[in-house]
Amino acid sequence: MHKVIFDTDPGVDDAMALLFLHHHPQIDLLGITTVFGNATIETTTRNALYLKREWKIDAPVVRGAGETFLPNRVSHEPPKYIHGDDGLGNIGVPDDVGIHADPRLAHRFIIEAIKADPGEVTLVAVGRMTNLALALREAPEIAKLVKQVVIMGGAFEVNGNVTPAAEANIHGDPEAADVVFTADWPVVVVGLDVTMQTVMTNGQLADIRDAAGSSRARLLFDLSQFYIQFYQSRVPDGMVVHDSCACVYVVAPELFETRKGTIRVVCGGIADGQTIQKPDGRGFGPSEWDNLPSQTICTGIDAPAVLKLIHDAIVSVKED
Repeated sequence: MHKVIFDTDPGVDDAMALLFLHHHPQIDLLGITTVFGNATIETTTRNALYLKREWKIDAPVVRGAGETFLPNRVSHEPPKYIHGDDGLGNIGVPDDVGIHADPRLAHRFIIEAIKADPGEVTLVAVGRMTNLALALREAPEIAKLVKQVVIMGGAFEVNGNVTPAAEANIHGDPEAADVVFTADWPVVVVGLDVTMQTVMTNGQLADIRDAAGSSRARLLFDLSQFYIQFYQSRVPDGMVVHDSCACVYVVAPELFETRKGTIRVVCGGIADGQTIQKPDGRGFGPSEWDNLPSQTICTGIDAPAVLKLIHDAIVSVKED
């Protein structure tokens, strides 16, 4: 059983990833921590609470960072053209969902959970890395206590998706990402190199809706339609399931090819947010990559198998 804290900014693909984690039999979802990104922190927290209510998720929702790790950094506007005005595909999420977030701060919830169960907690972060960086700053000792950190973000052998150099989650808070990648804990980065190969078609999504036959699957189908429209000019059919790929890695790492090496993030300039790995075994002169932990990036993926695993997990559970 994998004990997981899901750090997220819902977000349409975040919603699919959350339902996967909620349904997969090998996942014990300890908490949902929110961060700004696909929408403001107020909206991402409201969306997480809405999904918790609609999908009957027991795990607490804990509100996290609403600004970058360095407070004076200029933040980017939420991508409403991708996720809609409400962050969930313009399905009309109510302002008041009738339940409330845990009173703790997200980074302190992360610290407490890791310390309470050393060696057992996996952090799955699919938004800005701000909450994780804040947790490290306040309690650096958690780096030796966490099981692993699995991140959706970055681009190594491909272009970014918000600039030619940078992927959105890293570009949104580069300093936080650099703190997370250079900390002495085991990090796995599931970036655009593999997520852009993992496209769920309209037919596959409709099959999830019909095979599950539940209001959960219907909600997932409905909130995905706006996101699918965004991807119409980018993929032949359907949508890219970025965040679910990181969740799948937790339970099925054998579906991914990987490479080890130190990772740094460019902070500033035209390549702001670019992720660069110095592969293990490659010789270079002295640099800012030296004497830092070797982390793992995903370089290949069995996309059909990943999509099947997502499908099977979501349709396997009948509604409570």
